[in-house]
Amino acid sequence: MNATRSVKGYNMMTARSDVLVIGGGPVGLCCAYYLLRSGRKVTLLDAQEIGKGSGAGNAGHIVPSHIIPLAAPGVVTSALKWMLDPAHSPFGMKVSLNPTYLAWLLKFVLSCNEANVQRGIKPLHDIGQLSAKNFAQLIAEEHFDCSYQEKGLLFLYKTEEAFKSGKHEGEFMQKHGIPVHVYGKSRIHEIEPAALDDVIGGVHFTGDSHLNPAVFLKLMSDRVRALGAEMFENTPVTGFESAGGRVRVVKTASAEFEAEHVILAAGAFTPSVAHDLKLHIPIQPARGYSMTMSATEQMPSHALILGERRVAVSPMGGALRFTGRLEVGNSSLTPNPVWIRRIENAAREYLRLDEKLDVKETWAGLRPTTPDGMPIIGRSPCHSNAILATGHAMLGLSLGPGTGQVAAELVNGQTTAFDLGPFSLNRF
Repeated sequence: MNATRSVKGYNMMTARSDVLVIGGGPVGLCCAYYLLRSGRKVTLLDAQEIGKGSGAGNAGHIVPSHIIPLAAPGVVTSALKWMLDPAHSPFGMKVSLNPTYLAWLLKFVLSCNEANVQRGIKPLHDIGQLSAKNFAQLIAEEHFDCSYQEKGLLFLYKTEEAFKSGKHEGEFMQKHGIPVHVYGKSRIHEIEPAALDDVIGGVHFTGDSHLNPAVFLKLMSDRVRALGAEMFENTPVTGFESAGGRVRVVKTASAEFEAEHVILAAGAFTPSVAHDLKLHIPIQPARGYSMTMSATEQMPSHALILGERRVAVSPMGGALRFTGRLEVGNSSLTPNPVWIRRIENAAREYLRLDEKLDVKETWAGLRPTTPDGMPIIGRSPCHSNAILATGHAMLGLSLGPGTGQVAAELVNGQTTAFDLGPFSLNRF
């Protein structure tokens, strides 16, 4: 019984498993993978198709260089400034008087300070380095062909002000062990020939890498299935039964599941999925966009961030992807064509592109965002057999293998690879 399936059509049944993972995105699949490799039996549920949710359409960047939390000094000021330029702003937010949303916004604003950055640097460094190492090992051992390249992440700049800021950030990262190279105008055009002539410099985080996320997730799904997981697609969780400080039953429309351990890895949907557990999980969806096209005549040779526009560029073998925008509080999965065009226009400001792009796919996905910009990883404060693995914002793919390893270590009663205290739900 290890085929991927939906439970529709089955009579109401009770299925028993060792570990039940809720969520079939990058984090859920990585949790399942490391649990299976450790000898556990795993059941995986997803409300939609496994491996084809928001994680499949992202930039595919693996970024151990990202050690600064999303909530940092200057973010609120920058966001307000960007919103005064709506045609180019990489940031947006839903207008709503919903108390939960307003409480999240207030916590986010209050977290945008230096103390939050200092708290976040070491834990983000630890999980980022572990994930990058696990990616390289996993892809090599499993022989995954997913356009994986260890060529770093290159930021391009067109203005002296932005370039100066990028160099300052690079110097900060270097002090914390992140490998960084800074390139002036002549060198940047040798490194990245696809850059237009008015690009004046770049900052290269050489320890980063990238891949095609949709292909990686498909390969992970196939491998998890081959390792013996029972996988149920189109099977949304409708509720839980708890008793004695444990999750006893996980309910779906067509079946009930009992498990020794439950892992909540449902991304932006985790708060609604976990409603019956009476946990306060402060996550807001943050919508992003991507467009994917056939390879262009002058393909970028690196994964890029277009500095002033905050657009990610990802060469993926025979395809090229642009990713951008962060819309807090927006849960729609319908791509806004206006923003797809603006992301393309932003890319044209920096790169040599074909006059007409052969666009294959446009996408909108949701990033599960916490008010302090840090993931939530660790045991439920109310349930001894439940583990939270969510809230990774834009880094769900990047931090998936590290999260999967420590989740498996928790289930197995082992000492985790790094201290999970900073990621605990109790910090809220």
